[in-house]
Amino acid sequence: MLPGAAGATLPLRLLGLRAAARLSGFQQANVVILHETLADDFEAFCRANRGPLPLLYRSKPGEWGCSPLAENSDIRVDCAQYCVFENGALAAKVSSLTPYTAQLRDMVTFYLGCSFSFEQILKAAEVPVRNVEQGRNVSMFRTSVPCVEVGSFRCPMVVSMRPIPAEKLDAAARATHLAPLSHGAPVHIGDPALLGIRDASQPDYGDPVVPAPGDVPVFWGCGVTGVEAVRSCKTPLAFTHAPGCMFLSDQEMFAATSTTDPRQRPLTFSISQKPLRFSLVSEAAVHQIRALEKLIGEDPGERGIQALFVQDELLKSCLSLSHASSVLITTGFPTHFQHNPPEETDGPPGAIAMAAMLRALGKRVAMVTDRRALDMNRRIMDDAVQKGIIQTAVPLLSFQESSPESALQFLCHDGDPNKPRFDHLVAIERSGRAADGNYYNMRAINIKHLVDPIDDLFTAAASIAGIGTTGIGDGGNELGMGKVRGAVRAHMPKGNLIACDVAADYAITAGVSNWGGYAVACGLYLLNACLVHERYLRKGLGTPPSPQQLETWAASLPTVAKEEEFLAILVKHGVRSGKTANLALEVDGLPFHPTHSTIIRKMRELAL
Repeated sequence: MLPGAAGATLPLRLLGLRAAARLSGFQQANVVILHETLADDFEAFCRANRGPLPLLYRSKPGEWGCSPLAENSDIRVDCAQYCVFENGALAAKVSSLTPYTAQLRDMVTFYLGCSFSFEQILKAAEVPVRNVEQGRNVSMFRTSVPCVEVGSFRCPMVVSMRPIPAEKLDAAARATHLAPLSHGAPVHIGDPALLGIRDASQPDYGDPVVPAPGDVPVFWGCGVTGVEAVRSCKTPLAFTHAPGCMFLSDQEMFAATSTTDPRQRPLTFSISQKPLRFSLVSEAAVHQIRALEKLIGEDPGERGIQALFVQDELLKSCLSLSHASSVLITTGFPTHFQHNPPEETDGPPGAIAMAAMLRALGKRVAMVTDRRALDMNRRIMDDAVQKGIIQTAVPLLSFQESSPESALQFLCHDGDPNKPRFDHLVAIERSGRAADGNYYNMRAINIKHLVDPIDDLFTAAASIAGIGTTGIGDGGNELGMGKVRGAVRAHMPKGNLIACDVAADYAITAGVSNWGGYAVACGLYLLNACLVHERYLRKGLGTPPSPQQLETWAASLPTVAKEEEFLAILVKHGVRSGKTANLALEVDGLPFHPTHSTIIRKMRELAL
């Protein structure tokens, strides 16, 4: 209850003022009123799309009140303005539904959570709310993201947008994550175009809000999605609140602004600048992936790889890959130029481990390698499928440069940079081009004659918005490790000559490159098993993964048995250990047992 202008006390819901509700911190609700024959489908639609449509209460047919939210309420008059829809089209805006009392007797009212309710939570977390500062309604946008369809309800999700200072993103995500009945955590942070929004200054609903310098666009699910659902079903008569004119309850917002549970504390990470994109992940998952990163940083070969280490490269690469839908992987380091084949056992096992997990997560995966090695790699792939190391064969491609546009044509449909075939490129233990244009092994021997110019794909990707890149290496001469070439030149033997000059967005350093691939597979599992990240991926739509789905993902993790079997396949095809050229179950001169098997067991312990 709030005092009226003359000192009298009035129910908050009857004031009909957005400002009053914001100042008081009382819960507000979006409203959808439908014929009772549509009610079950609409409830199912809400439960399938909880991010934009958190259901607070479903009335009985002809029930005007909503006692769980407000005493003595009357939905016919409790919103400041209503929209009247006839056959899916907006027919009128009215200040009262009393003239429709006869029709309302056969209709059901749905009260849905509203983001206006969490604006007080944001303020309590010291996050500025720009639309309130500017005295404006929040900006709301129709997206290109489809909701989960139920019955005749099929529509795009609507989101609200609030510009948030970059340094306050964690606080905003944490505070709203704890208010699931007011849409919960953000569903997207970054470029509006990734949601199909062409112009953030021209909202479909609400008012334009001017960001301050340093602000980042942050999007939450919005209850106006219910309006779009009403439009889609084209029912003869339906009502909703007018955007910005919600039902005002008597219930105060009691959501906590913080928690000590690391599984419920989101953190934001920037994973792309072109386009601008952030991701969400729980503190617990971050801790686990950092533990993986520390584990693969062990240096049994005593190469001094710690000098190349950059914290959170594994985490950010995994986050970027988690958002990707199509991934291209490359491997192959022909260090043994005197032998046929010249490849080594480091690289292919990590590549297959990543491919297996990416495919289990529903992503498209292809591999690109040297043309001269295609037949051998096809035979290796067939054997891996037969042994159950990977479920189905990964398509194998090759790339040769025939013109300056070759890389663009390979990476993009019709050579159009707005239509990339791949979202992410990963190089693991792949020969990397040095500053002089040659390719060197760790002994500084030039092996350029054995290497196709796959580096050109990474160079081209750097100028194509929407394609991320990762390089995984253990010496600094691998493709993508150009990101740390300064450290390679300063600290690695013959680093001035052998350092790869081609940078990736993320450079993962590992004691053995295969370990980096295993860690990516484990990191992807951890992210998709993380409720904070997984909800962000599906933008609050649909349902969390089932126990059966989690089991399927876990079954795709590297195991000692699978990796030993795959190493045996490589040896069968004449692939040798990198450091010693031994045709044996070893990688970089280190025996599979106990060195590599122990690392794999420890990774699984961290992931499961």
